[in-house]
Amino acid sequence: MTSQRPHRRAGIFAAAEEDRRFSTSATADERSLLVDILGAQRATLEMKCAGLAGELALRSVEPSTLSLLGLVRHLADVERRWFRRVLAGQDAPALFTSAAHPDGDFDGAVADPAVIAEAWAAWRAEVAFSEGFVAEAPDLAVAGEDSWRGPVSLRWVLIHMIEEYARHNGHADLLRECVDGAVGV
Repeated sequence: MTSQRPHRRAGIFAAAEEDRRFSTSATADERSLLVDILGAQRATLEMKCAGLAGELALRSVEPSTLSLLGLVRHLADVERRWFRRVLAGQDAPALFTSAAHPDGDFDGAVADPAVIAEAWAAWRAEVAFSEGFVAEAPDLAVAGEDSWRGPVSLRWVLIHMIEEYARHNGHADLLRECVDGAVGV
């Protein structure tokens, strides 16, 4: 069955020549490459959510609670866990989930402007902390203790975060297309 919707919407996403997400040389040092690729994945999430308000809370398909806003909330908690709690050793409980509400990141993603603003503010604060931590780390071997994985290095966390964002950006592609038909990189 052929859809009547266009497969591409001009002006929703940056043209390839304007896309600055991957700005580091492909032959740069390891830290620069990891930081650049993670930054590009973060920028992709923002791009997939651009121009939306309450639509960010639209669910994919029943019974899933997956939404773009849920992804923003989830990734804020993921950033917080790995960089604040594990690597920096801070007592920083999750923002949107708890033992009583393990799916609070997605279940609480509702089309309320205050909830949306809170999610973006939290995500941006966690990204800023993460970027600062990485910039200040003497090397990629800096390690923390994780209750699930045991000892983990900054190198491992950066690779894991790239994987985490890449997987969820795949979800974001489909979610955005469900919202308004927009597709793109």
